[in-house]
Amino acid sequence: MTIALLIKVNDGIVLASDSATTLTMRLPDGSDAVGNIYNNANKVFNLHKGLPVGGMTWGLGNIGPASIATLTKDLRRRFQGDDHAHPDWTVADGDYEVRALAEQSRQFLYDGRYQHIESAAQAAGETPPVLGFLVAGYSSADDVPKCYMMHLGAAGVPELEEVVPEESGAAWWGQPEAIARILTGLSLAVPDALLNLDIGLDPAQSLLINDNLKAQLNPQMVPAAMPIQDAIDLAEFLVHATIQFVRFSPGSPTVGGPIEIATITKHEGFRWVRRKHFFESRLNPTNGG
Repeated sequence: MTIALLIKVNDGIVLASDSATTLTMRLPDGSDAVGNIYNNANKVFNLHKGLPVGGMTWGLGNIGPASIATLTKDLRRRFQGDDHAHPDWTVADGDYEVRALAEQSRQFLYDGRYQHIESAAQAAGETPPVLGFLVAGYSSADDVPKCYMMHLGAAGVPELEEVVPEESGAAWWGQPEAIARILTGLSLAVPDALLNLDIGLDPAQSLLINDNLKAQLNPQMVPAAMPIQDAIDLAEFLVHATIQFVRFSPGSPTVGGPIEIATITKHEGFRWVRRKHFFESRLNPTNGG
């Protein structure tokens, strides 16, 4: 599992994630169990060096032998014009749209890649694993960033969904409970808890009460005027809180490892704030990024 977080304010976008990835094993009875948890997965990406666009992933960690991180770097090579087999994918500085990049990312990940996983799972009567992917940034002609999310799962070619279309806000995926409690004031389990009280509520009524409570308890922690540095600090706090929440909850610590944070702003573009390396940067002055 994971936690992947997007915060959007007037100054730009913050992308943040943990680094945990879970290896599952199929038991003889057909059930799945946690085989191991690795704490060095990469989930935040620069989609084009020099342009204010980035990506983030959650869910399935690899397609076949390739990690999502490796596949995303392959996609970046296409966008940058370094894949000579696909010159038409080259993104021209000054003439591109974030939604178009999201459409191409969806095509790249699904066609001939995730599509095989989906087909194999359906042939076996199983539900294919979910792969989430976010593309966010500034189109060449826009002053306001856009964010588009896709879920590759059992429904065929995924639809793009714009997230946080408002001038500010947050969205998060993976294990959402801790951030939901902090940013909305309520647990995600409140509607079911109301039904479990057996006080005569139907599901629609419990959802209505949940929404009304949320409107009163929401602490409004992501105002549009928040400076980008404060948005960075908030993102770090929320990811860290999720790591600790999962750590002290029953079950495996499936959120953890180093926290990675990047910002996307109109003029500074994509910038790493916190990032791990498997090598010492002083010994590698240039790298694939």
